[in-house]
Amino acid sequence: MNDILPPDSARWEWLEDKVRSLMQRYAYRNIRTPIVEPTPLFVRGLGEVTDIVEKEMYSFEDRLNGEQLTLRPEATAGVVRAVVESNLLYDGGKRLYYMGQMFRHERPQRGRYRQFHQIGAEALGFHGAEVDAELILLADALWKELGLQHVRLELNSLGQPEERKAHRAALIAYFEQHHELLDEEAKRRLHSNPLRILDTKNPAMQAMVQAAPRLLDFLGEASLAHLNAVTAILDANGVVWSINPRLVRGMDYYNLTVFEFITDQLGSQGTICGGGRYDYLIEQIGGKSAPAVGWALGVERVLELLKEAGVASPVPVPDAYAVVPDAASLPQVSTVVQALRRAGVSVQLHSPAGAASEGMGSMKSQFKKADASGARFALVFGSDELAQGQVTVKSLRDGSGAQTTQSLSAVEQWATLLQSND
Repeated sequence: MNDILPPDSARWEWLEDKVRSLMQRYAYRNIRTPIVEPTPLFVRGLGEVTDIVEKEMYSFEDRLNGEQLTLRPEATAGVVRAVVESNLLYDGGKRLYYMGQMFRHERPQRGRYRQFHQIGAEALGFHGAEVDAELILLADALWKELGLQHVRLELNSLGQPEERKAHRAALIAYFEQHHELLDEEAKRRLHSNPLRILDTKNPAMQAMVQAAPRLLDFLGEASLAHLNAVTAILDANGVVWSINPRLVRGMDYYNLTVFEFITDQLGSQGTICGGGRYDYLIEQIGGKSAPAVGWALGVERVLELLKEAGVASPVPVPDAYAVVPDAASLPQVSTVVQALRRAGVSVQLHSPAGAASEGMGSMKSQFKKADASGARFALVFGSDELAQGQVTVKSLRDGSGAQTTQSLSAVEQWATLLQSND
């Protein structure tokens, strides 16, 4: 687990602002759920034989009442619980998004931590393939907004329960025929969750797994039509995709469409965003049966990818830096600075750092700090200017060092100058 400190935290804020803006354009609304949930929620929702439940959850017993609790390893189960408890779908489907910390006790990898952050989008109460496509288009639009390239989209369909049941039987039979090639993890999962064997990273098993029965070959007409409807919308919008018949995702709750956005820039674990449809989870968690689809992205991994790609995020700097030669004038200066802030101008007020000292420091030292702050203007509140009800506005970034004098009584009029990008 790690701290996120300035100036690095500015990259996080920049990414979050981009996401909020995009979610608003797609009419998704924010939801915030607790970090701690009852452990049975995740066992029931994610599946008892998933890696997350078996090995990665931070679970503990509440000493007050003996309740089994878990730090959330993912957010979808909690979002569904909140939707069910609040009867949020009573008047129709909902489009929601979230941002927040998740926790998994797994071996840290590049861009992955035991406390990590996810951003996710969930559309609940909609059964149409157009919503699957909408969510994929939303993620694809985010990559473009961020300036990310070399991110590829892989799709698959997990069909419906009966189709997976037939495929499961064929998988077990196939893996039993190749039992000697299975590693211990695969042998353990053979009868509990054989689909997850397809997602093995063991090089010694790859050739055997590639030849295993494909779920796509077991899909019925309706499931295939759903997948084709999704890809038709993606094609119409110029989104490049490929079918990966081994794509299964890590949770048990998925059906029909599943997808991942993958990069080769972050090593072997290249998935930066993944999701799919989960039409049975709402009922499984105790709600009235309703369809749903969603995705989640790893914030740390996306930020790492942005760094690798050389995408620069803006560094926040104040519009102006207030230079104050005389501490006695601070009460008057503070009223002007506050007026500027109310007018939307970002102002950093000079204050001596370090041990207590008399005065505000020399003009030279204050101008050095003004320059180091990145501000475009210095506001010089000298005694002569204040006596005349004025302030000197000095340009710091255009190379000219041009100065103008402004009236303290017309703050809002020259606030526009300080915010200009010219």
